[in-house]
Amino acid sequence: MRRASRRTAMVTKLSDAERAELLADLPAWTLDAVRDAITRSFRFKDFSQAFGFMSRVALLAEKADHHPEWSNVWNRVDILLTTHDAGGLSMRDIELAKAIDAL
Repeated sequence: MRRASRRTAMVTKLSDAERAELLADLPAWTLDAVRDAITRSFRFKDFSQAFGFMSRVALLAEKADHHPEWSNVWNRVDILLTTHDAGGLSMRDIELAKAIDAL
């Protein structure tokens, strides 16, 4: 059975000024202007560490009801954050990126 979404308010796309201000606090993330998203690549000692990191991110994402686009190849995890409902980058992406960085 599908769980009801925790979203209660409409998610809005960040303005250019908001985007510039908020991304200044996320220097390890790169803006993907084509996708209106932010991306980051993480490297680990081996696959086990990469997979463990993905598990921790999955728990954060599930709690936030906001899920990344990502891929994993051996010791590398690439993450892309964008909010499809907003048509681009939103506060949800910024908050999840900050939570991921805190790991």
